[in-house]
Amino acid sequence: MLSVDIRHATGDFALEVAFTAPPTGVTALFGPSGAGKSTVLNAVAGLLRPQGGRIALGGETLFDAATRVLVPAHRRRIGVVFQEGRLFPHLSVRDNLLFGRRRSPDARSGPAIGPVVDLLGLGGLLGRSPVTLSGGERQRVALGRALLMRPRWLLLDEPLSALDMARRAEILPYLERLRDQSNVPMLLVSHAIDEVARLADRVVLLDAGRVEADGTVAEVFSRLDLAHLTGQFEAGAVLHAVVAGHDPAYGLTRLTVDGGTVTLPGLDLPVGSAVRLRVRSRDVMLATVEPQGVSANTILSVTVAAVKTDGAVAYVRLALGGQHLVSRITRLSADRLALAPGQPVYAVIKAVTVDR
Repeated sequence: MLSVDIRHATGDFALEVAFTAPPTGVTALFGPSGAGKSTVLNAVAGLLRPQGGRIALGGETLFDAATRVLVPAHRRRIGVVFQEGRLFPHLSVRDNLLFGRRRSPDARSGPAIGPVVDLLGLGGLLGRSPVTLSGGERQRVALGRALLMRPRWLLLDEPLSALDMARRAEILPYLERLRDQSNVPMLLVSHAIDEVARLADRVVLLDAGRVEADGTVAEVFSRLDLAHLTGQFEAGAVLHAVVAGHDPAYGLTRLTVDGGTVTLPGLDLPVGSAVRLRVRSRDVMLATVEPQGVSANTILSVTVAAVKTDGAVAYVRLALGGQHLVSRITRLSADRLALAPGQPVYAVIKAVTVDR
């Protein structure tokens, strides 16, 4: 368990953050630019000394202002991957990786380079110089170097923000594989909701140096009171679903999700596979009677849980069994449909993003 309770002020900015992160999966520090995310990550890594508070990892205190404990960064066994990778330009990819292995507590019995190379798809890059790599390739090498240090935790400071859309799409599957196969807990800093929804298990939502929310991805991103922080156009909900079957004739896959069926373009996954769905609030239409003669393939029977208006916009939280959707509609539409908590309605899903 990673426990953080720190205070730090720089100029007009004051940080006061407290949270705990489980020793498994991915915990995301999410929020707008300037919220304090990287400051927290640097404090955990030992690259910044907070002015007050305490940081502990398992039973070890890494920092305590009251007792003046400060474990230096090189003794924390925490791997850090920054936005630009920060590889050694005079070393080959292989030597950059081996540098990480030499930094492990016992280099002779440290992790083998082969499995890490296979995990991150680095086999064809080992003899190359970092200056010849693409941005996505450099980030994969930086991840491998950090893993070979045999870290207790891996900290990722906006690892995709310096990449274009094509390179982000290239590296995201490797980050998913890292999450699922490495058994190293991760702290991910990001202001991109799509990255967090796809990679994280838990979210600590920061704004102006304070924790605004702390919980699972599904819980935090479906809260209506946080819509101003999760974004008008990218906000939405995360659902857990299971592959129920395939329709080869139409190239479609059916997923079951808490009493409903979601139909989407075919997935190359066996029946019974668990997947995570991200449904943007802007892609959810509402109807008080079951729609007929529409092109959408997914219509779910849901119940209005809450309605929150913001100017001309209304956010509607919808209960789907034990999970929740969010719909973003006009306030005029909410009034015309007379939406109120407890009301049964139909959610027409226009688009779904799948995390396999």
